[in-house]
Amino acid sequence: MKYIMTIVWTVILVSMLNYVVSSVNNVDFVLNHGLIMSIPVAIMIFIIGAIIPNDPLPAKHH
Repeated sequence: MKYIMTIVWTVILVSMLNYVVSSVNNVDFVLNHGLIMSIPVAIMIFIIGAIIPNDPLPAKHH
């Protein structure tokens, strides 16, 4: 479920970013570009999530 929601949120956020940047640059908004770019971004998020450890740091006792 976390993979599906990550993909959904990635599509939403990348498409929103695509809309804002296309508005600032005064070019036409194309939804397909946001959908295509969300795939590599989601893959990078999955890779970063796999690299970062889930274990908390051990407490240091002096």
